[in-house]
Amino acid sequence: MYKNLIVTAIMAAGLLLASPAAAQMAPSTNLSGESGIIDMPSGASMPDGWLTLNYGRFGAIGRTTISFQFSPRLSGSFRYVGIRNWNDKVCPPKCSGANLFETYYDRSFDLRYQILDESKYLPAVTIGLQDFIGTGLSSAEYIAATKNFGDRLRVTGGLGFGRLGSYGSIGKPFGNRPPIDFGLGGTVSAGQWFRGKAAPFGGIEYKFADNWVFKAEYSSNAYKAEADNRGVFDRASPLNFGVEYQGNANLRAGLYSLYGSEIGVNLTILLNPAQRPAGGVGGVGPIPIKPRPAYASNPTMYTTVWVDQPQSKPLLINGLNKNLEREAIYVESLSVTAHTAQVRYRNTLYDASAQAVGRVARAMALVMPSSVDTFEIVPVSNGLAGAKVTVRRSDLEQLEYTADPAASVLASTVIAPAGVAPRDSTYSTDFYPRFNWALTPWAQTMLFNPAEPLQIIGGASLRAQYELAQGVYLSGSVTQTLLGEFKLNGGGETSLPRVRSRAASYYANGQTDVTTLTVAAYRQLGRELYGRVTVGYLEQMFGGISTEVLYQPVNSRWAIGADLNYVAQRNTDGGFGFDQFDYRILTGHVSGYYDFGNGYDVRVDVGRYLAGDFGGTLTLMRNFSNGWKIGAFVTKTDASAKAFGEGSFDKGIVMQIPLTYFTGKPTRMVRPFVLRPLTRDGGARLQVNDRLRDTLRGTTEDGLTQQWGRFWK
Repeated sequence: MYKNLIVTAIMAAGLLLASPAAAQMAPSTNLSGESGIIDMPSGASMPDGWLTLNYGRFGAIGRTTISFQFSPRLSGSFRYVGIRNWNDKVCPPKCSGANLFETYYDRSFDLRYQILDESKYLPAVTIGLQDFIGTGLSSAEYIAATKNFGDRLRVTGGLGFGRLGSYGSIGKPFGNRPPIDFGLGGTVSAGQWFRGKAAPFGGIEYKFADNWVFKAEYSSNAYKAEADNRGVFDRASPLNFGVEYQGNANLRAGLYSLYGSEIGVNLTILLNPAQRPAGGVGGVGPIPIKPRPAYASNPTMYTTVWVDQPQSKPLLINGLNKNLEREAIYVESLSVTAHTAQVRYRNTLYDASAQAVGRVARAMALVMPSSVDTFEIVPVSNGLAGAKVTVRRSDLEQLEYTADPAASVLASTVIAPAGVAPRDSTYSTDFYPRFNWALTPWAQTMLFNPAEPLQIIGGASLRAQYELAQGVYLSGSVTQTLLGEFKLNGGGETSLPRVRSRAASYYANGQTDVTTLTVAAYRQLGRELYGRVTVGYLEQMFGGISTEVLYQPVNSRWAIGADLNYVAQRNTDGGFGFDQFDYRILTGHVSGYYDFGNGYDVRVDVGRYLAGDFGGTLTLMRNFSNGWKIGAFVTKTDASAKAFGEGSFDKGIVMQIPLTYFTGKPTRMVRPFVLRPLTRDGGARLQVNDRLRDTLRGTTEDGLTQQWGRFWK
């Protein structure tokens, strides 16, 4: 009887009472790494765009979760769960399948959508799906409502289904819940959603000191699999209590008493990709804009006789390079008339394309004769020019110190397709060939192996690039493994060619690997049409020839491309051979891209994958102006779930982290990251460096204006 009274009181407070508008407590995370109380979810959402890393443990159950607030209302989570003592009660004799390991590991995805914002009289209301793509061991659905009362008290009430409807059920409001078919996991069991037993849950959070929060909740999770069936822990009570320390906006820790028998801990790290920890970006100070005198006061300065002097163009291009060299910006060509100058340059330092445009504009204002008032600035990447940015010199002189100088300049700036360089262009002498190299530490991880979930090897990586001519590159990379060795588990059963499940065998301890060795050529095939051909050892596992075309209008939200590749699988010894597996494949895709604005874009790829399966990949991305990218992808092909193996189909999380976010110094270095629950052979694509879309991203109108605020930096 007591539990019904507690739940009724909590839900009544959260749903019916009103409070005056006031500052609210910061949202907190539960042991599952999503917005919640202790072990139960809440109706609150994290701030838009925030990334949450969480580790929660009580007793034998540990959860590692990464969550992302994809939009103000939508969030997603990926969770890796480890349950110790999993087979103690049932094994022997049933030591197979899920009982094979002493610690059972499981992967799952969650989705949450906030359908109602909190207001003066109404709570925030969220609908959630838990473990909706996975084995279904933790599958649940819920609706949760949360209300703040001032800046110290928060109350949550909700109704759970599935696992969250397993204790204290009040009936089956939407009918029976079909039994789940675990199978190979990875399938969406939509027929189960919000079906079967429903049970209420709820809790309170009270901020009793500046950095301390007390929490209490009533849990509707019976933990039947863990507590009843396997005896992992004793669920003696539905009540949980605890305290949390919230030292700052980025770090929180909690200690709890759970289910009358266990002690729990929770550690949460929160990152705001839109806000650099070190504040702004430092670096070399800009060249000041030197205004020209008025024409009436000194007309001789506006003479155009210099145009006919043979040495004027080489002197001007040398002057530009001298002023931009310290900023690692290199002028490739200059075309100049009496009143217009076009500069094509390469930016090797600034992550913000707009900042490089601004630096080039400043150098032009310093070097160009006074008669030149129109600056055409063209960023070039891998020999390809996307956009031409046209600014007026007079605007630079007049607007630098206005209230919002970047917006003022952008209002009069024209961004248009660059096309090919003018025929009368003067090129920098001794620009080709160019050679650069780097020796850096190197690390590789293998995740989610049941025998050892986290494996890391490390060593050194040597990368080099020799630019033979504009858009023609000889590139290579060699890695030396010095520490660690991956433990192999065979990759599971599959009827598909093993194009990815053998990946770990390519990294042997002490092995020297020629990771890549290629010749690549980039060409502008038309006004907004680009092409690439790459030949050689394209990646760790495959070599051959890769071709690509991309049509990308500079002023459009969409683009379309296609790639066609013929490759063979490389030997695992890291050398130059292809005879170990005798596997060759023609693979390729047609790709469509669309930018929704506000940092959201979608990509659809349709074609043939490395294992010979046909299908498509959908990728949704959130792009931040400082270079962060976070998104998710899903691939479905004609390979059956049985042929694919555990997981049923390919899916995962993609991230790109700019190094400048942490250092506060300008650099174009980024760290790409792909998180897959499992690495299987179905839906696998060829990995080729410097694809056209990535090469040209900073040379489109959107790529330039996204960080236009750094034009004057």
